[in-house]
Amino acid sequence: MGRVTGSQRTNLLGAIALVMALGALAFGLPALNRMLPAERAVPMNRPYEIGGGVTVVPPPGARIDVTETRPTEDSGTVLFRLGPVRYLVTVQPYDGTLQTAVLRLRQRITGTAGYQVTGTELTVATAGGLAGVQGGYSAPGRGGRYAVFVADGHTIEVTVSGADLDLGRSLPAIDASTRTLRYAPERAG
Repeated sequence: MGRVTGSQRTNLLGAIALVMALGALAFGLPALNRMLPAERAVPMNRPYEIGGGVTVVPPPGARIDVTETRPTEDSGTVLFRLGPVRYLVTVQPYDGTLQTAVLRLRQRITGTAGYQVTGTELTVATAGGLAGVQGGYSAPGRGGRYAVFVADGHTIEVTVSGADLDLGRSLPAIDASTRTLRYAPERAG
């Protein structure tokens, strides 16, 4: 067996260091990601940009779920949580009517096993002038509310769900937040 030269020793140490760095990335980053909370606080009383030129002022005490939030230039999704209540706002490009958009959302809701649309749909409007339709739905042990707005080639869908007692406590703040929805096309690009 021959002698190990200095350059071979340096190469071996470099290879070991590289393997250790790759191991730290492969195992350390996922571990760090699991340690970080999925929910983050959001500034109160400031519009949150969802995407597609749409903003909303989050309800007081809301936290954003970063695992479900995806803002982009032409569309976007934001999931706020108020304790166990989910408040989801989705913006997508759309070229149909408000009634067709409402029908599509209702079909998605009722397409989930055990979910049914309940009560009467009402017309609603935001402070920014968006006109829409709002309704309710239920599932075993859960209740929900939905609203749909159409603005200049976009549909804005709001779905809220939670256990009946939690939902009842959170709805006034969520309704107030939903009224702050604004479509400002200059924000989209």
